[in-house]
Amino acid sequence: MPDIFGGTENASREIFGLGLAAAEEFGQMLADEGELRGLIGPREVPRLWRRHILNSAAVGSLLPERGTVADVGSGAGLPGIVLAIMRPDLEFDLIEPMERRVEWLSEVVEALGLDNVTIHQVRAEELHKKRSYDVVTARAVAGMDKLLRFTIPLVDTGGRLLALKGRRVYDEIEDAKYVFKKLRAEVTVVHEIDVLDDGDVTYVAEVRQV
Repeated sequence: MPDIFGGTENASREIFGLGLAAAEEFGQMLADEGELRGLIGPREVPRLWRRHILNSAAVGSLLPERGTVADVGSGAGLPGIVLAIMRPDLEFDLIEPMERRVEWLSEVVEALGLDNVTIHQVRAEELHKKRSYDVVTARAVAGMDKLLRFTIPLVDTGGRLLALKGRRVYDEIEDAKYVFKKLRAEVTVVHEIDVLDDGDVTYVAEVRQV
């Protein structure tokens, strides 16, 4: 990838600030090894920065000033690694059950020197009643009905789930209405974030317990 930023370098500098070099290194690592290691599909490499890195960065503006964050199903590190780069002042737990993905995340954390990241090789359900967080994030993990069951038990009192979703987010919310009721949770807002102001919207459902 001769230009990993895809023409978004100025905007990316505003988004990442001092973390831009680390974000670029992470993006390059994904571009070089992501397909080979089964982390991203071959068609994703040319649009890696816009579709995945900046899509993940959209959550950054929704993170708290202080507190703990868990990223469920971290996989390639999206959004967990991206957010940890953006917010070195917050503590991040990356929750990922697959060994090969945990190995990848460990390599990335070491390469980037991210001392605010802890990796847990477990399923999210294994941490229920053991840990709770101010914010839980998830991207491309499961439909809203299943995702709620994984994540809501990890959300601390007064905390939030920030779920990155596609255009079907409103349909997913409707389809999961009985799960919301059972878990005493509700969507307070769906943030429609246009990171580059180019019409490409990132949908983030913010869920709280009631």
